[in-house]
Amino acid sequence: MGTQLVWNEQYNIGVEIIDREHKKLFSILNKLFDFGHQEEKSHWVCQEAVKYFKEHAVQHFADEEKYMVSIHYEGLKTHRHIHKNFRERTLPALEKELERTNYSEESVLHFLSVCAGWLIGHTLIEDRAIVSGEKIKHWENLMPDEEQAVMGQTVASLLHSMFQVDSWLLSDCYGGEKFGEGIYYRLIAVSKEKKKWEFFLIFEEKFIAGTIGSVMNIKSEAVKTMLMHAAGYVARQFVERIKRCFPSLQGYEMKEEQILSYEQFQMVYEKQSPQFSMLFDTGKGYFAYCMTSADQIQSESGTYVITENAMEQVRKYLNPEKEKRITTEPKRRLLIVDDSDFMLRTMQDLFGNDYRVTIARSGMSAIRDMALDRPDLILLDYEMPVCNGKQVLEMIRSDREFNDTPVIFLTNKVDKESVKKALALRPEGYLSKSLPPEVIKKEVDHFFTQKKRQEIHQSE
Repeated sequence: MGTQLVWNEQYNIGVEIIDREHKKLFSILNKLFDFGHQEEKSHWVCQEAVKYFKEHAVQHFADEEKYMVSIHYEGLKTHRHIHKNFRERTLPALEKELERTNYSEESVLHFLSVCAGWLIGHTLIEDRAIVSGEKIKHWENLMPDEEQAVMGQTVASLLHSMFQVDSWLLSDCYGGEKFGEGIYYRLIAVSKEKKKWEFFLIFEEKFIAGTIGSVMNIKSEAVKTMLMHAAGYVARQFVERIKRCFPSLQGYEMKEEQILSYEQFQMVYEKQSPQFSMLFDTGKGYFAYCMTSADQIQSESGTYVITENAMEQVRKYLNPEKEKRITTEPKRRLLIVDDSDFMLRTMQDLFGNDYRVTIARSGMSAIRDMALDRPDLILLDYEMPVCNGKQVLEMIRSDREFNDTPVIFLTNKVDKESVKKALALRPEGYLSKSLPPEVIKKEVDHFFTQKKRQEIHQSE
């Protein structure tokens, strides 16, 4: 993540009191980012700076909720829960980390990065829904606070007994954000009545390495394969213990297990409406635990893990990581923006081996992703609902930090008038979705070949 947040028009939701406070919080975080990199700084000044941000954030939440009451906003309850979670769980847990590490530079920057990522995501999704009228369905099935507390205590207790770590609940509204290199396990349990529970367990790699792998030489590829297999075994045992703790789950049997890439996890999890969605800091890395109940759970093309082929499949999962280590030049980052799951899967399969692919299903998700990790090229669907490709590119071009980000349109419209409108926005290309996949791949490869030549020429 960069060390500056650039305020621009896409963060405005059109409500003066909310936009003004968002801009103020962005400004405070930028000053704190600058300060965080200074070598000479006292703990007292750090404490005061964090306190200053916290006070402004808490006051902003109160003002925002007051406004929602005044317009009788239907999503007020969800908003209050998200605000309360950040105010009473995430911020205190981050402050404990600062104190525990004596306000080290790493912990200060971690505090700021988490706050910045949360602020960007909340502004572009939940806050924008205030004026759009769109209901935030992802959080509509969260269990009541009492049940959340019981589950949180159960998970924390299991983390202690299975890993010998003390954990802090950072959030009970974990939205699927990436918090480092992770291992993503998905397990599906089914009852005799064909009812289903779906479990997601996300281990930060350093958490697994610091617990299960603490006695292993994890630089060895063979040992890393064993480590992944051990994490899968632990995930199964973790869910089995959860089931034993809750009588309502005891009639369910495990039917499917998958290891997902982060992109696959995103595609599945964005469609869920979880009952529990918790993020923990264990002191050795992050751990997320999510549960959702559904009659129809969509399948995903992850790696299935069964007893007979577990080691082989884990090795397959690790192959892309092995390729990354062998490659001397880092892969270019490709952001693919499309509202079609079929198109996203097709593009992922097409580019996944040669590029670092990230996906977004909407223009707002794309803008949020760019703010967190700038792409080398965006493949942008021209005909998206709500915020179409033209509007997304206009926002990108209006942002001084991102306005030179290369964009290639993907579209079904190839008529002369549509092409003319698209080219006026200065994209690097305009490709028809009806083209054969190998032709689209060839065009993207050619773009990066030309870009590399230009970079070499400029460095001479």
